[in-house]
Amino acid sequence: MNFDSTPVLPHGFRCASRNVGLKPVAKDLALFVSDVDCAAAVLFTRNQFPGAPVLLGRETIKGGVLRAVIVNSKVSNVATGEAGLQFARRMAAGAAAEVGTDARKVLVSSTGVIGVALPIEKIEAGMRGMAADLQADPMPGAHGIMTTDTHPKVLSVRVGQATITWIAKGAGMIEPNMATMLAYIFTDATFDAPTLDGMLRRAADVSFNMLSIDTDTSTSDTCALLANGMAGPTDPASFEAALVAGCIRMAEIIARDGEGAKHLIKVRARGAKSVGEARTIAKSVVNSPLVKTMVAGADPNVGRLLMAIGKCFDVTIDRSKTDAWINGHQVVAGGVRGAFDDDVVRKALGNEVVTIEVALGVGTGDATAFGCDLTQGYIDENAAYYSS
Repeated sequence: MNFDSTPVLPHGFRCASRNVGLKPVAKDLALFVSDVDCAAAVLFTRNQFPGAPVLLGRETIKGGVLRAVIVNSKVSNVATGEAGLQFARRMAAGAAAEVGTDARKVLVSSTGVIGVALPIEKIEAGMRGMAADLQADPMPGAHGIMTTDTHPKVLSVRVGQATITWIAKGAGMIEPNMATMLAYIFTDATFDAPTLDGMLRRAADVSFNMLSIDTDTSTSDTCALLANGMAGPTDPASFEAALVAGCIRMAEIIARDGEGAKHLIKVRARGAKSVGEARTIAKSVVNSPLVKTMVAGADPNVGRLLMAIGKCFDVTIDRSKTDAWINGHQVVAGGVRGAFDDDVVRKALGNEVVTIEVALGVGTGDATAFGCDLTQGYIDENAAYYSS
């Protein structure tokens, strides 16, 4: 997939960001707007302590139409009770008034520290006049949604006459079922909301739902797809193929930017009894703290891999048929440590991208998971997250 060298927003979409006082200096409020109403689909976290924006968003998306997305960073508006829900509604109302739409067409997201009251007055005051800042460059919006991210995350690609653009944030607490931390996908292609919903679910299933930084599911995970139709009809198969490719690429970008991460880890499990069992194996390997530290330390300890595979108790495993490779070097053959050169594999583990492949030999199930290594940087970042 040939992504644009300089990402752009699709025709009819604009964004802006500001510092409204939630952070000392950096951008902390982002606004994304379409010139016309959009058909839309949104996937949310399944965490049982969802944030107020998620609760409101579940009601908002029932209409299948969105015009704008308003996002604040630094404070997540989670565990804030009825007051938090009212603050989320005030965010939607303020953004709607600013861009001239109905609050029921505004998706609200908040990301940051849990259990802190949302400074709604700062947000309301800060978003006034924001419409004048709207522009076609997606980068301001990407900067406005960052928390512990080390860089903004933006992709765009052309599909026929249409454009698809991904803007996301995420660096920790990512182990979603239905979404990623925060991801907004915009397109000027024409599709109705049910079609978008099906496409988004299928794309997320092989990308964001296979993404792990630390096995923790955020209380704020949201993934939205908005289509304003301004480029006209687009071939559905071509569009979905591009959507899937972009979601997978964004999952890799997010994984590589995991808190303190130095390596992107890609784990493919093939030859499993089913796709579900392949997903279980791939996730088990990429989630394992011992595998993560094996990669971080460039330590060719294949016992870590066998442990992570073997602890999947409900998966069909034939030890005599189980093989594994690290960046193309076979390290397990028939369930036994392969005759590999430690120094060669240690050097391979030093690559920025570490690909682990596991072959089960019991079926045709195939799945790939995305993650990162575990370093002291992750501990340092999260040990002081609430207080920083």
